[in-house]
Amino acid sequence: MAEALFERAQTVRAHLVIHGLVQGVYFRASTAEVARARGVSGWVRNAAQDVEAVLEGPRDAVEGVIAWCHEGPSRAEVERVDITWEEPEGLQGFTVRY
Repeated sequence: MAEALFERAQTVRAHLVIHGLVQGVYFRASTAEVARARGVSGWVRNAAQDVEAVLEGPRDAVEGVIAWCHEGPSRAEVERVDITWEEPEGLQGFTVRY
């Protein structure tokens, strides 16, 4: 039981590429709001026709933001989310990159 709690609180890093109708629909700002509310650090930016994000924080919080990214804000039409798990770098705060 204690091991499972440790695993959920462990800091993780996920690199996401969100595909679909995800630009011009308030996706970056909404992602930042959701991440900050969950205590997740990282960044989000437009990339080509997609949105790219890096999330760092407790596993359950990062997984919660990932789940939200599969839906996005109301005007988004998410086709898929590609996720790469990486080593955490100790990011602090969450920014929208331009």
